[in-house]
Amino acid sequence: MISPETIALVRERTDILAIITEAVPSLKRRGRSWVGLCPFHKEKSPSFHVNPDRGFFHCFGCKESGSAIDFLLKHEGYTFPEAVRALAERAGIAIEETHGQSAFSEADRQRKAREDLYAVNALAATYFEEQLRLHEHRGYAMEELSRRALTPGHNPKIDDTLQAFRIGYAPPGWDGLANFLRAQRFSPVAAETVGLLVPRSSGSGYYDRFRHRLMFAVVDPQGRVVAFSGRALPDLPDASHDDESKPPKYINSPESPIYTKGQMLFGIHQARHAIRKAECAVLVEGNFDVVSLHARGIDNVVAPLGTAFTVEQAKLIRRFASNVIFLFDGDAAGCKAVTLSREAVRAAGLDARVAKLPNGVDPDELAREKGEKAVRDLVANAMGMFEALVQMALDESFTLADANERYARVEHVKKLLGEENDPVLYAMHKSFADMMAGRLDIVRSGGQGAFRALDHDVKQLRAKAEAARRAQAGEHASGGAHPAKGTASRIAPRAPGSAERQAMVEALIEWPVLLDDPEVAEELSLLEGRSVMIVAALRRAYRSSEKALDTETFLSNLSPSDKIFAARRMADPATESNMQAKGYLLENANKLKRLLLSQETALIARENYRAQDWEIEQRLMREATSKLRAKHGIKP
Repeated sequence: MISPETIALVRERTDILAIITEAVPSLKRRGRSWVGLCPFHKEKSPSFHVNPDRGFFHCFGCKESGSAIDFLLKHEGYTFPEAVRALAERAGIAIEETHGQSAFSEADRQRKAREDLYAVNALAATYFEEQLRLHEHRGYAMEELSRRALTPGHNPKIDDTLQAFRIGYAPPGWDGLANFLRAQRFSPVAAETVGLLVPRSSGSGYYDRFRHRLMFAVVDPQGRVVAFSGRALPDLPDASHDDESKPPKYINSPESPIYTKGQMLFGIHQARHAIRKAECAVLVEGNFDVVSLHARGIDNVVAPLGTAFTVEQAKLIRRFASNVIFLFDGDAAGCKAVTLSREAVRAAGLDARVAKLPNGVDPDELAREKGEKAVRDLVANAMGMFEALVQMALDESFTLADANERYARVEHVKKLLGEENDPVLYAMHKSFADMMAGRLDIVRSGGQGAFRALDHDVKQLRAKAEAARRAQAGEHASGGAHPAKGTASRIAPRAPGSAERQAMVEALIEWPVLLDDPEVAEELSLLEGRSVMIVAALRRAYRSSEKALDTETFLSNLSPSDKIFAARRMADPATESNMQAKGYLLENANKLKRLLLSQETALIARENYRAQDWEIEQRLMREATSKLRAKHGIKP
């Protein structure tokens, strides 16, 4: 565990403006803040504020806010320890652990071992890239790229894409990479651990796992190479193997301490910003699909790594967007892959849609033959996952299937209906019911039990749709969508003095140093309610000796609504100096005192009106006169 002292030092020394400017180049200075287009949601007018003095950012549109550490978590997909370590390294801060010496040494050893694995993968990626430029047999790899219309050197976008995905070539020799790593003084044990080298079955030494293959680097969200995928190329002239021993089309790195294939997505690092900007990820099946679409400007695309779409992969997408579109091949295997992905989508809380490709066509081929627009149109017209799954089960092949297969498909549709409990629009319910009823009219035979049961389900679905329609109509009729005109729907008036109290608190949030000012402290007794709670949280987080505010502690002690209010003020302060803020605070304190004096004077006047005793009446009048003099600053 990283020590709290180290975390505090990282927060203190990190230049949040330098960190965020790299991701948000549109930032421009405005007063004490910097303002630009938010990287967390689409917007045309800048609402994203960064306050370097507070080490804090806040978007007035989507309400995302936090420190530099929070920015790396939300924007780059780092874990908390990864974010702290990255910022510590950038600031030249040594990481201190909270364990005892022996535990620290073990933790340090494990971290060093993982760093060695990342380093050997990065070095291997450099080696493969170099071989694609220089090796005598690189033409085989170039030919495969050309076949995919990805020839380097002719289009800057393609060149940038090949570089971003670190495309390379593994030469045909048995020990080219092994010799290269040895020359760089890298331990073969680390290379074996990540699957780059394989120990020889007889004798000592290692040989290369990837040979004569086009290489794709698998990069994690933080930009570290964690694995490789190698595609087979046409045989060399001297190759000697029969069809049975022909190598597989793809060879992937085995799992290792830094790589679990079910937890990683190919292209996630390259696509993460585009996914966040589009608020959606497009999921395809193959590596070339990803690279091809990126090269053609569709860059929010990722792919599973030779595995069914998992919950962990769905959650990885969820870190950047809440929507995913499946763009899988239109064949039976692609349909099955979409069907198997449903549970992962539901578990991760993703909103999924399906764009069905023509049978026998993959996204790479569609992009090459029809162009970028054809892919974008297909994605734009994607249907909901539930609707797609029903259509897949009851497609044209349904009528050609035998009785057993039709029965199985009907049972599958019934299962889908039973699992679907999300509220959907009336029109969608009815279209599902009509589609299923139409398919059953075509294939109905002998009143089989399954069909009768589905008939019942269809009737229930139609009934549910009608109930939804009536409920919706009833809501509009009763004004449910538009609050009725009455006291309950009116906005409650703000309590007298609330604006002045809020202004005082705003000044303190912008300049906590005012808490040490005796003149200001004397006026804080005027606060009440929420204002008192916010100032109390401010006091707990303010370190008077250092004249510094612990932003994280302050915000963590506030209610959700107060947190948003405080974040706004920290991100976009209205005052330029503590003296200006003090004047603003004292001005509103005086307004508040005059308001309170007016309220008290009015109260005394009402009591005077009720008084029957002459002496009491005269005393009340003297008190009222005194308070009025104080209100107007008139000395007795």
